Amino acid sequence: MSLATYCLEVSGDYACFTRPEMKVERVSYDVMTPSAARAVFEAIFWKPAVRWRVRRIEVLRPIRWINLRRNEVSSVVSVANVKKAMNGTDVDLWINADDSTERAQRAGLFLRDVAYRIHADLDIRADRLDQSSPAKYRAMFERRAEAGQCVNQPYLGCREFAARFRYVPDSAAEPSPIDETRPLGWMLHDLDFGNAAEPQPLFFDAKMTKGVIEVPAFDGDGVRR
Repeated sequence: MSLATYCLEVSGDYACFTRPEMKVERVSYDVMTPSAARAVFEAIFWKPAVRWRVRRIEVLRPIRWINLRRNEVSSVVSVANVKKAMNGTDVDLWINADDSTERAQRAGLFLRDVAYRIHADLDIRADRLDQSSPAKYRAMFERRAEAGQCVNQPYLGCREFAARFRYVPDSAAEPSPIDETRPLGWMLHDLDFGNAAEPQPLFFDAKMTKGVIEVPAFDGDGVRR
């Protein structure tokens, strides 16, 4: 059940919405992905009883690129160690980034000086346990968004690229997006955390029309695995 459609303006100095087909170097999509937009809304307000569905992304600044080289760690925390820690064993759950054997320098093609208006529906899950009034969830999000509060810092694709955000109560009163129309190709829509053992990526054929990308429903036509 859809409660309401909300709008946020997000911006930042850098962004990287990584293309999954790039295995080593990070290369960004031309614009923000729906999954990244959803993550911004969830960073401000999330409950097990609600779900955010992104409907539209508006590009507010010209698409600009920058090449950067940076250090990344080449390993991840051991899953076995995490399981041991969950069972009460005293093990290390960290990676020493100063260890030269753990570092790898990688090039990246990132976006710079980005700004977007993102629109999303706040839906109530049919299988929720919390039967609170829908008005409660709307009020909670509106209060937090208007005050600039968030559970964790929203980011633009990568956590080091922090996002500034502003609640937009009336998007019709805002400036128009950029006047650019072109195909963007197949873009990551989101991940399906259904019954599969691993999350399944979903894609859609994205098109930007006068700076606006219309996002199909998660389970609608035009979305492919």
